[in-house]
Amino acid sequence: MTLPILQIPGIGFGELIVFLVLIFIGIIILMLLSALIHFILPIIAAVLVWLVTHSLIYAGAAFLIVAIIQLLARRR
Repeated sequence: MTLPILQIPGIGFGELIVFLVLIFIGIIILMLLSALIHFILPIIAAVLVWLVTHSLIYAGAAFLIVAIIQLLARRR
């Protein structure tokens, strides 16, 4: 006699695994979206600098500067 680990009527083991994987993927997507929301202002600054100068170096520097300023402003 073996003891059942987890038996829910009407739900198979495969469906349970798919459900847990989808929940995990959903959590990862939510975390990525929240990180993206925090970087909207630096992204806009970098795009504007790139449109004006056509330099990826200046755009990257603008992104870093605005991201650091935003990080420092949030801590206070």
